[in-house]
Amino acid sequence: MRARSGGLAPPPAPPEGLFHRFPCFTLLASRGPMGYTARMNLITRTEELAEVCARLGSAEFVAVDTEFMREQTFWPRLCLIQMAGGGTEALVDSLRPGMDLTPFFELMVNERVLKVFHSARQDVEIVHHLARVIPHPIFDTQVAAMVCGFGEAVSYSMLVKRLLNRNLDKTSRFTDWSRRPLSERQLTYALGDVLYLRDLYPKLRSQLDKSERASWLNEEMGVLTDPATYELHPEQAWRRLKMRVKTPKALAVLIELAAWREREAQAQDVPRSRILKDEALYDIASQAPRTVDDLGSLRTLHNGFARSMRGRAVLDAVSRGLERDPQSIPPIECGEPMPPEAQAVVDLLRVLLKATAGKHGVAPKLIATSEELEEIARSDDEEVPVLRGWRRKLFGDDALALKRGELSLAIEGGAVAVRPTKSEPA
Repeated sequence: MRARSGGLAPPPAPPEGLFHRFPCFTLLASRGPMGYTARMNLITRTEELAEVCARLGSAEFVAVDTEFMREQTFWPRLCLIQMAGGGTEALVDSLRPGMDLTPFFELMVNERVLKVFHSARQDVEIVHHLARVIPHPIFDTQVAAMVCGFGEAVSYSMLVKRLLNRNLDKTSRFTDWSRRPLSERQLTYALGDVLYLRDLYPKLRSQLDKSERASWLNEEMGVLTDPATYELHPEQAWRRLKMRVKTPKALAVLIELAAWREREAQAQDVPRSRILKDEALYDIASQAPRTVDDLGSLRTLHNGFARSMRGRAVLDAVSRGLERDPQSIPPIECGEPMPPEAQAVVDLLRVLLKATAGKHGVAPKLIATSEELEEIARSDDEEVPVLRGWRRKLFGDDALALKRGELSLAIEGGAVAVRPTKSEPA
């Protein structure tokens, strides 16, 4: 393993013959006490990938990052894989013709090796989509940083600056990673990202162990490694939409339309909006057109859509929605304002949340969202995340006790204090 403090040892030389068939040059990622040099090895053959993954398979952990494109597709298109750990660094050209990523996927499910990501969800989603496996075990540096008190949704560049005292060059972040050949600037950026990630892990691990909050992180990693997190069910696609319809009939049509669009987008591997924009979904759901002429009169659809194959599919979806069993239609979210007494409870819960977050040095949103506070104010029985696991111990139980009048809030020394409510004498 690399040294964890002071100067970092240079990586060992690759085995004889390894990487000899593709370009290899030196990246000076930084200078000074934390400086290091690394060989930029661009892997273009399956056998080379297998050799590298075999070496990484004996490491304690491997830092993993990916570069992908999805602006023009439904599924993310994996363009480059970056890995670093145990004295080995490598970039993998996942778009190279004939490249078989099986060795990489096998490494991702190797239980002896911890996989370190930053903001892991999209990286895990890519692996799950391509290989139907979930990387495990994993460590997400973004979540770990929040648990350690670095704030909510802490950025990678800020972590690198605070923990490694380095400034990231992000100029290549939004370049086209699908174009070949990749430039030296792109490769330098990509390798730098994963090398910093490798060096962030021991520092965050140390802080996490000192905080005695490893169980918090384990619960969050449980969500990230649950296959259900990445399953896309077309019949649930309507829940992703932000606007709301006003009648059960419109909701039934919207459910069928959103499911149809989801299936089409997945099958054709195009963004949902390429099939039908959200505004058109709501327009169709509200109007429930039954004929081609009715559909053609909607302003949100382009000329000719109603008589196209998609137009006919939309009319079929409308018919399915109108024929749905009323018992199968979820209740409409009325959006009515909370009653004053419930809103007062929410206000008190917000104060308690800020006090709890401040006491433990974590971001309030890591503990609970505004929506969860509202659900607690409305009912004790809501199955909300804040009433489960470490969040319940940290905040949920106190939130319920405050709602029941068993706790009170006071100002002591300029800060909010939480105190048990004194019982009235008999």
